[in-house]
Amino acid sequence: MASALFSLVTKLVRKGSLKLTLASGETHMIGDGSGEMVAIRLADQQAEDAIARDPTLKLGEMYMEGRFILEQGDIYEFLSLVKQNTTNEIFDLRMAALLMGRIVWQQLKSRSPINRNKYNVAHHYDLSAKLFDLFLDDDWQYSCAYFVPPGISLDEAQVAKKRHIAAKLLVEPGQRVLEIGSGWGGMGMYLAEANPGLDFTGITLSEEQLKVSRERAAKRGLSDRVRFELQDYRYMAGRKFDRIVSVGMFEHVGIGAYRRFFKKVSELLDDNGVMVLHSIARPKPSFATNAFIEKYIFPGGYIPSVGETLPPLEKAGLLVKDVEILPMHYAHTLRHWRQRFVARKAEAVALYDENFFRMWEFYLAGSEMGFRWDELFIMQIQIAKNQFAVPDNRNYIGEREAKLREFEATRAPLEKIVF
Repeated sequence: MASALFSLVTKLVRKGSLKLTLASGETHMIGDGSGEMVAIRLADQQAEDAIARDPTLKLGEMYMEGRFILEQGDIYEFLSLVKQNTTNEIFDLRMAALLMGRIVWQQLKSRSPINRNKYNVAHHYDLSAKLFDLFLDDDWQYSCAYFVPPGISLDEAQVAKKRHIAAKLLVEPGQRVLEIGSGWGGMGMYLAEANPGLDFTGITLSEEQLKVSRERAAKRGLSDRVRFELQDYRYMAGRKFDRIVSVGMFEHVGIGAYRRFFKKVSELLDDNGVMVLHSIARPKPSFATNAFIEKYIFPGGYIPSVGETLPPLEKAGLLVKDVEILPMHYAHTLRHWRQRFVARKAEAVALYDENFFRMWEFYLAGSEMGFRWDELFIMQIQIAKNQFAVPDNRNYIGEREAKLREFEATRAPLEKIVF
């Protein structure tokens, strides 16, 4: 009987060089012979059949389990080869039905009144802090870096990201600042040290991040004005902030909650306040998250388009003052993370196991591929309540970044986190 996977792959891959060894032992050369060869092997018939039935989910699962084996090249090179052939992608009725079912299910979940935010966050961010230390920069920035100028190191690019956001945020000494999704505290400490007297509140749903953030702030003597709370943004009340920043958190809000998110921002933001929202985005709506990412990495997550983001923002009475699109910067960031992670494979396996290592490698490789070939990007949206809250030109961004560089030159080095 003909292999369903072989049939699918030959329809899909027309260019490049792919060596496919099926579970039966049959070997096929697929593609036009161009580029570097990628060689894969299926360990058993069940794995082969599973991938043919549902490649979006099962490819990652079979790689995780060591049943989809790379004999030449790595998982990123395989995914890139496939993605460069997407103009030939074939969808049959069965795959269309799978996709539609996932869209309906994720749309329903995102609108469910049951609050799963803390569970979803804990699933990813409450993993061992030692895991993130394997691949992040010294400040533990787990969001897209800003590679300006091109070719700078990951650590330099993460500082550049904080600098760029701080400049757009127009922070002044003594102001009250809220960060929605405060990570491991790096942005809050940067803003506080750059602006004497600033009062900072960072909120997170991750108990691991909360613990690390508080320890870091205490070590730098900032606990009196840099506070971190285990808090869901939806239930904050009774406080107003001059500035609000959110970096890499909006992807976890869920498409059904955008109106509520921006309504809460409007409640919390002072009438003369400014917000900067930094988020992954896509060029058009997708309505559902990749099945593997949804199941294993970011349950409840959704990458919005700009067009899905702006209407609920405007309905909340907020003004869009600036939109900047940062293409490719996350691809560069993810490549640094993946290379660092793979270089420390033994430590990752010791923390968890081989399956976990391959799961995480697949996630990093697939995400990088998305930014290089699926046209994903970062959007930075500057938001205000009145049109006079920010200058009428963008010259201030460069001017403020120059002043922040002066601050960075005198800033005490970040201490390595010790476990």
